Amino acid sequence: FRKYTDEAFRGTVKASANFKASADAEVLHKAMKGLGTDEAAILQLLTARSNAQRQEIKASYKTLFGKDLVHDLKGELGGKFETLVVALMTPPLTYDVTSLHHAIKGAGTDEKVLVEILASRTPQQVKDIIAAYKTEYDHDLEKDICGDTSGHFQRLLVILLQVTLILSSFLALFKAGEQKYGTDEQSFITILGNRSAEHLRKVFDAYTKLSGYEMEESIKRETSGSLRALLLAVVKCARSVPSYFAETLYYAMKGAGTDDDTLIRVMVTRCEVDMLDIRAAFRRMFACSLHSMIKGDTNGDYRKTLLLLCGGDDA
Repeated sequence: FRKYTDEAFRGTVKASANFKASADAEVLHKAMKGLGTDEAAILQLLTARSNAQRQEIKASYKTLFGKDLVHDLKGELGGKFETLVVALMTPPLTYDVTSLHHAIKGAGTDEKVLVEILASRTPQQVKDIIAAYKTEYDHDLEKDICGDTSGHFQRLLVILLQVTLILSSFLALFKAGEQKYGTDEQSFITILGNRSAEHLRKVFDAYTKLSGYEMEESIKRETSGSLRALLLAVVKCARSVPSYFAETLYYAMKGAGTDDDTLIRVMVTRCEVDMLDIRAAFRRMFACSLHSMIKGDTNGDYRKTLLLLCGGDDA
């Protein structure tokens, strides 16, 4: 069994060294027993365990108490805090697959979620997602996406799903984008979709040398809407996945109102992968730390849990 997430560990949430699933299950049971709930005990325990360990706790809880831990947590908690805790209890692959399914099958397509997951996951993870989606929903992810999206946006999503690496020459891109009126979006799409990050970075550098434009500038000038968002996400992830997520988090919290769905999704999916790098990128790109922005934008147990996932403050 190969782990779904096994990049070099740059996370803030680590496996607990002297871990005993049954002892943790007891703590959680006690925190929910009787009148009132000990939220502090729940959030402190869960953020101090890896996702794999949480799955063991869930199994142990079932054995000891004959009940489903996630079901019990849902019964005791509420609001955004509940959503966050349930996300932490979900295996990473299942979480990505259900996020995509909700994004496609909900009322209106949540293109932001499709873009974020398909642009930032590794080719192997995308393969795992496709297989798990098929098992879970007995549906073809590619067909579902095609049924729900259209045009160039759809074509690039499909190419990201196919994760083939065709090393098309950057000259085609230059010719396509800048030298003639009207953009040959198909060329942008073919080259950005059939990518390895290493290859793409070389393409971008060559493109800039040839055309005098940054790839991002050209995309902004030549495309719009969901296609533009997707192309930019692919380019940003090829340059630096942590920077892409730092920016995603910043815009989820900036201004009036918070995009809590995005905040939860990114904090949960990256806390065991590259949160340390995301924090560093955030500090470099914006005038504050990720910790201080979360603190100023959220409250209660929800805030406490997010800050534990964030780890330290890079003030």
